[in-house]
Amino acid sequence: MRAATKTLMGNGPKAATSVIQEALKVLTPHKSATPRQPAAPAAPRDSVPPMPLAGGPQGVNTAQAGAPPPGPQPQASRPQAPGASHQDQYVKNVVQEATDAFNKLMPDMLAKLDRAGANGHAAFKMPHFDIPGMNGMNGMSGMQGGAASTPAEALPGKFTDGSFTNAAGTRTYKLYVPSSYDGRPMPLVVMLHGCTQDPDDFATGTQMNVLAEEMQCLVVYPAQSMQANSSRCWNWFNAVDQQRGQGEPSIIAGITETVMHNHAVDASQVYVAGLSAGGAMATIMGTLYPELYAAVGVHSGLPFASAHDLPSALAAMKGNFGPQRASGKSIPIIVFHGDKDTTVHPVNGDELIKRGAHNVMQEIIEPGRVPDGHAYTRTVHQTVDGTPQAEQWLIHGAGHAWSGGNARGSYTDGKGPDASREMMRFFQTKREA
Repeated sequence: MRAATKTLMGNGPKAATSVIQEALKVLTPHKSATPRQPAAPAAPRDSVPPMPLAGGPQGVNTAQAGAPPPGPQPQASRPQAPGASHQDQYVKNVVQEATDAFNKLMPDMLAKLDRAGANGHAAFKMPHFDIPGMNGMNGMSGMQGGAASTPAEALPGKFTDGSFTNAAGTRTYKLYVPSSYDGRPMPLVVMLHGCTQDPDDFATGTQMNVLAEEMQCLVVYPAQSMQANSSRCWNWFNAVDQQRGQGEPSIIAGITETVMHNHAVDASQVYVAGLSAGGAMATIMGTLYPELYAAVGVHSGLPFASAHDLPSALAAMKGNFGPQRASGKSIPIIVFHGDKDTTVHPVNGDELIKRGAHNVMQEIIEPGRVPDGHAYTRTVHQTVDGTPQAEQWLIHGAGHAWSGGNARGSYTDGKGPDASREMMRFFQTKREA
């Protein structure tokens, strides 16, 4: 797959588009131009398994999709050609295998081509494709059907829009200011959404604005643009977006500093957190700007510089890391990951902790379970003076979704421990340290 991807991207935009269009001819149901022999009567709809969606966890708020067999539906009263049912089943099996491969490869490739063109070619905008069974598919996290623009629930604070521009580009953001804000310095949390999400949806799912009211802090949600990535994924796998003062890190840092300039923020209590692609970008931000962010929260994300292009990104998501740049000093970090995550392998969480806990002296392992929910293992890594340097939550039975989130937001799993609340608790230990 990796060799095929390199070859395709090396042939340029036109070749890539042609291959994609050919794939769509296979995947898209259509009516034949000439009459065909009628097929056997279809089995009852509930006996046909739906088309699988990449990375969709079971038992969480993930959209489901299924498609009827290609072609016109048969008439039960018409004669059936011998062997037709076997022929139709064979066709369905072939289409299913092609769809599975397409789901794994194409979204990331489209995002990459959107971002920077192919192998030195000028960047270009890929055409929009309505792919059966892939509506809303994102380019990194496999979380489909994302409800971008989900309204955030009504709270007494102010949730306002903003925009920031520098040489790397423009991004909008939303800022939540709690009702208790009176001009005295407050902590600030930067929240980076996952693919296909937006600030409203992410705020609803994580319930971070609710915690902002309770814990008296500001929360800012930078928004990825569809011009930068057609699936709204942060481009964590691009080399330019892994460098201080360049690309998306410079924009997110600029948004953070803008909020700090326009509002009373305690500069020692600025934190960054994210989900999936946003979690990977949160790691990048904490690594590149350690003087700006006191701690990092990562949910279902990846380590710093774990990829530099599309093939290495796909490998890293499976837990296969190539040569990586040094990440500098230890980052105070809290990590959440489901052990049934089929989109970003849980070994990524282990690697994040390994890099973030360079100077730890002891580990404390605490198993637990959410009432009527998931069991989990919490591991606290402490320095010699007992200060928590890193904390890892492995959630047993959970997939690729925000643990303990609100089902009104996309990609949440309410059966897990409350990741938002635990992140805020961990961040507070950095203030007290």
